[in-house]
Amino acid sequence: MSRHIKGLTGSQATLFPEILDDFVSKENPVRVIGVFVDELDLEFLGFKGVKAKNKARPGYHPTTLFKIYIYGYLNRIQSTRCLER
Repeated sequence: MSRHIKGLTGSQATLFPEILDDFVSKENPVRVIGVFVDELDLEFLGFKGVKAKNKARPGYHPTTLFKIYIYGYLNRIQSTRCLER
């Protein structure tokens, strides 16, 4: 079992025939954030996953959380509830 919840890749098909990449325009800054974070050596920068002590659901992967954090910072979104939308 994986230690982290891994998000879907942009090219992975969902339950429906659509591809996730189809929902994000080619000019969207989210694509730049994704490429930027994917090129970083996050382990070297000190990003480490935390393993749950019990059999609880695994946490989200640090790469996914970092992408969301950068998106929120660039869009001046301070609340995680606002990011959720």
